[in-house]
Amino acid sequence: MVSKMASSTTEAQSFVVPKNERAEALRVTGLSKWFETERVLDDISFSISEGESLVLLGPSGSGKSTTLKLIAGLAEPDAGEIFIRGRHIEHLEARERNIGVIFQQYALFPRMTVADNIGFGLRIRGKNKHERKVVVDRLLELIGLSDQREKFPSQISGGQQQRVAIARALAYEPEVLLFDESFSALDPNTRVSLRREIRTLLQKLSVPALFVTHDQEEAMELGDQIAILNLGRLEQIGTPDEVYNNPQTEFVATFLGAANVIEGCWRGGLIVLDCDRYLSAQSPQAPDPTGRVKIALRPEDITLGPPTDLVNTPHHLGGGEVREVSFAGAFESVMVRLLAKGERGEGNDCKLLLKVLRTKWEARKFKLETGQRVSVGLKSYKILRG
Repeated sequence: MVSKMASSTTEAQSFVVPKNERAEALRVTGLSKWFETERVLDDISFSISEGESLVLLGPSGSGKSTTLKLIAGLAEPDAGEIFIRGRHIEHLEARERNIGVIFQQYALFPRMTVADNIGFGLRIRGKNKHERKVVVDRLLELIGLSDQREKFPSQISGGQQQRVAIARALAYEPEVLLFDESFSALDPNTRVSLRREIRTLLQKLSVPALFVTHDQEEAMELGDQIAILNLGRLEQIGTPDEVYNNPQTEFVATFLGAANVIEGCWRGGLIVLDCDRYLSAQSPQAPDPTGRVKIALRPEDITLGPPTDLVNTPHHLGGGEVREVSFAGAFESVMVRLLAKGERGEGNDCKLLLKVLRTKWEARKFKLETGQRVSVGLKSYKILRG
């Protein structure tokens, strides 16, 4: 069943302007913050275009919420600049920045109706009753809650409360919307459906937005860009496709999805792995002086076949032994140990253990069990930086 909000926001889909043709809505440059002797944010820079959504993704303590607070005016940076549509704002009070913030707990007024909550910001800005009603009616229709206008927050669901919080932020036409872990308090089903609706709504209104989350799936679904933070530093920024399929560091490769990270060394145009296995590759312009290199293999990029066959992939890793098979719904997770060349029995010292993901159709076509020998192929891999 399609919700009222989803149906109302898909009635008029506008032409999507390419990113490089959109005006810049928000830019932060060299943003840094210290808490006593601890540097929690270290020289962060990024920008958001009109109508674009950027997700700050990272574990607890990575600097996500600190970045949001500095932009919102809830904390002061120790260094760096913040611009909205080209004007400096880091010296302005929070109420002067015209930024909407949607918090995790929504902060709705429990003794105000849904309509009064949405119109609260307009009332304190001096808008008269008629002006407030026009805006509130329009926003209630937009979020599909016109029939809930006289209810109190305790009388509506968590997902509906989230919509009210967003409508309240939109009421005074903010130039940027900030979402601080705004979906984490919802149950999984509501969280998935609501973030899709919010994504559609933001695209329709062309409102630039910054999301803070530690949820990888949420980041991939919400973001035109994803900025991955780790210990206060920006590890990588790019489209969901770029950061997933072209990770630059081990942290990005392992935090955004699963990855097998293994080491090798350069030798005559090859990356030589343990167990006398190798991959063909061009040496980077500035290889590590020790000759060592780290590579990331996504589990879904590894293919398994019968031990007597060469798997039809660009790279062949040789033979392997199945160590574990786990059913995971749409996928099957397999742990495979690579075999050293010429290996016939146990007692060898090959330690390369790889995680492999197979679709249920692959699993049905070629069934596996613990101890089974297989041929291991690789579709692609990524050389990591540093």
